[in-house]
Amino acid sequence: MKKGIHPTYREVVFQDAAANFSFLTRSSVETDDTIQWTDGKEYPLYKLEISSASHPFFTGKMKLLDTTGRVQKFQDKYKNTKYATKADGAAT
Repeated sequence: MKKGIHPTYREVVFQDAAANFSFLTRSSVETDDTIQWTDGKEYPLYKLEISSASHPFFTGKMKLLDTTGRVQKFQDKYKNTKYATKADGAAT
């Protein structure tokens, strides 16, 4: 490997302040902040806006909304076709 062209790969603490969640991992992210971890050592700190602890998809709070009414438009478009009657007949 060439010297001086690779980023520093070290242990870094990532912190999501919104969810009061942090984790220690290895990264090459640049940061000037530091934090004392549970093992008593001081590590560089990188603050996150969102993580798996606060993201709606991972927390189960995500809601899917059909705001444009696409499903209703599709159903209205095909309700009088042979496909709609076939599906209705198959259900009974």
